[in-house]
Amino acid sequence: MTEDYKIKWSKCLEIIRDNIGETKTNTWFSCARPISFVDNRLTLGIPSRFFYEKYEDEFYGILSSTLKKVYGEGVRLEYELPIIKNDDNSKVTIKGSTQSHAIKNKFVRSMQSSSPMGDSKSDKTPDFDPQLNESLTFENYCIGESNRLPFTIAEYIANNPGKNDFNPFFLYGEVGVGKTHLIQAIGIRVKERNPRAKVLFVTLRQFQNLMANATIHKQIPSFLNWFQQMDVLLIDDLQELSHKDGTANVLFPIFNHLHQNGKALVFTCDRPPMELDGIADRLIDRFKWGITERLPKPDFALKKKILEFKASKNGLSLPKDVIELIAEQSTGSVRELEGIVMGILTRSITLNSPITLQLAQEVMKHSIKKQEQKTINFDMIVEATAEFYRLNPDVIFSKSRVRDIADARQVIMYLCHKLTSLSSSAIGQKLNRRHATVLHGISAIADRLPFAKDLSVAVETIEEDLRS
Repeated sequence: MTEDYKIKWSKCLEIIRDNIGETKTNTWFSCARPISFVDNRLTLGIPSRFFYEKYEDEFYGILSSTLKKVYGEGVRLEYELPIIKNDDNSKVTIKGSTQSHAIKNKFVRSMQSSSPMGDSKSDKTPDFDPQLNESLTFENYCIGESNRLPFTIAEYIANNPGKNDFNPFFLYGEVGVGKTHLIQAIGIRVKERNPRAKVLFVTLRQFQNLMANATIHKQIPSFLNWFQQMDVLLIDDLQELSHKDGTANVLFPIFNHLHQNGKALVFTCDRPPMELDGIADRLIDRFKWGITERLPKPDFALKKKILEFKASKNGLSLPKDVIELIAEQSTGSVRELEGIVMGILTRSITLNSPITLQLAQEVMKHSIKKQEQKTINFDMIVEATAEFYRLNPDVIFSKSRVRDIADARQVIMYLCHKLTSLSSSAIGQKLNRRHATVLHGISAIADRLPFAKDLSVAVETIEEDLRS
């Protein structure tokens, strides 16, 4: 007897045929075979990656909506396909993407072709591209302890765009840690909940180019009016605003208008507001109205999670030892991790070789920028920790149990254990403490780190200072 999920797939083909026609259905879907349906996950067998890309690009909308209609909400799609044509031994399973239905434009138009200066006299809101990438959703964002707080804030804003609790949201962090993905996810969630919401993602450079074009054509009033109509304004790379007084003077009234009317403002930057040079204090003060949050580099656990996620998206199953090797040696940039996964995939296919530690090491030689290892010793850790806690280093060796001194002492134990080759006994001798006390101190810091934000910031700041 034919399984129920196969009958349902036949119904899906009928719906797809009604929407895209007989010819396209025969060309692109007649070869797809339903292989299994387990845990609300449908696996389709297809001939090659070319078909996978066609389904994900051209037919994603009709395919995903049809599956939900026939199989029900929450259905997930996976593809089984051979990496090498007609070679069943090279078959892999690739998860279907979780793109957003709210973002219709697969290819982003340029800002110039989607000019904001439409007919301002018309009652109809001009149709414009929100500049959102439908793949940059919350569902596609990996969460760990290191980025949980900024993720939670972003999701709250997306679910409550009319509230001023975190308005503006100023997100900063190094290149490649996922700032753009996180703020785009805000815009996508808002559009999913309210398709009529006016959401715009724009880089600061694009904003400057549009402003320059409006200035040339003497359309600054229309430019301001258009931006002031937004329900959610997402501006990326705000560091480009430094020493740009003209741009700041135009951004200022837009900021004021949107904030006063309860519209969401979100910014990303590579540094906190107070470190931005050449920006008027009145704009810096506006950023303080909301919340400023740092998006740190992924920690070890999150790097492993990202690697597993990126690998599964490309049909890879990375061995545990390979994942741990990459997580240990990578710098923490999400882009770097993506590059390593793609490099391993390409090299494995090219050499027709299984994924091993040796293969991963070969890929990482070309993917990870080698940094000179700085030797860190006990005295350096004591000095950096004392400086952070604003203590005289001598008090750390005393018997004092004052909270700040005790915390600093345990941080030193933890960092010495992590960054030096000293044994816990040796650390204890240097601090005039028993071996058991050192073990307790190391364990206490490790246990508190995931839950104590102040402590996490302290340890990370001291470690960055030592490595710089």
